[in-house]
Amino acid sequence: MSHARTLLNLNRLSWLISPLLVLLAWIWVARSGAYSAQLLIPPGDVLTSLSDLWDSGELQINLGFSLSRLGIGFAFGASAGLLFGVVLALSKTVEAYCSPLFHTLRQIPSIALIPMFILVFGVEETFKILIVCKAVFFPVALATSEGIKAIPRSYFEVASVYRLPLPSLIMDVAFPAAAPTILTGLRVALSRAWMVLVAAELLAADSGLGQMIEMSRQMMRIDIVMVGVVVIGLVGFILDYGLRLLEIRLFRWKTR
Repeated sequence: MSHARTLLNLNRLSWLISPLLVLLAWIWVARSGAYSAQLLIPPGDVLTSLSDLWDSGELQINLGFSLSRLGIGFAFGASAGLLFGVVLALSKTVEAYCSPLFHTLRQIPSIALIPMFILVFGVEETFKILIVCKAVFFPVALATSEGIKAIPRSYFEVASVYRLPLPSLIMDVAFPAAAPTILTGLRVALSRAWMVLVAAELLAADSGLGQMIEMSRQMMRIDIVMVGVVVIGLVGFILDYGLRLLEIRLFRWKTR
C-alpha cells in the first residue's frame, strides 16, 4: 500500500522533472564560462532581480497593465467569435458569402498586422486591445462553428418538434452540445492572444511586460529581460492550465 502511494506521489511530481532539468542546464552553462555573464545571467541573479522588481512594485504594475489588456481584448474577441461562429454554422447564406473571406483572414498572423494597426490606431491602448481581439476572434469563431456543425442533426430535429425559439435553440441545444470544442478554441485563443500582446508591447507600449523587457534590453539589463521572459511563461502556463482544469471539471464524462 505504501509502495503504491509512493508511486502515486512520484507521478504527481513528474511535471517538475523537465523544469528542473532546464534549470540545471542553465546553471551548468552559466558556470561553464562559454558565454559572457552579461549575456547569460545565472539563475541566482535573475531571482535577485525578480525580488527587487517585486519589492519596488514595478513587476506588479507592468503585469497588471498586460493582464488588463488581455482581459478586455479577450472578452470582446471571444464574444464576437462566439456570435459569428453561431451565425456561420446555422446560416447557409452567411457561410456562402463570408466563409471564404473568413478562412482567408484567419490565415494572416496577428503579428503581421501590428504595423498596420499602429498606423491606423496609433500606439495607445486601442491598438493593443484590438490586436488581442483579432488573435482571439478567429480561433473562437472557428471552434464554435465547427463544434455546432458536428452536433448530430437529431438534436435540431427534436428542437424543431418542440418549436424552440432561436435563442433557446442556441443556449439550450447548440452551446451545451458544442461546449467541449468551444472551450478548446478558447484555450487556443487565450494562448495566442497572450503571445501577440507581448509582441505588441515589445514594439509599441509605455507599460506592460513586453515594454519592460524592451527597455531592459536597451539598457543591457539582461537579468530583468530574463525575469520578464520567466514571468511571461509562468503567466501563460497558469492561464492555459486554469482553462484546462475548467475543461476537465466541466466535462468529466469525456474521460470515462
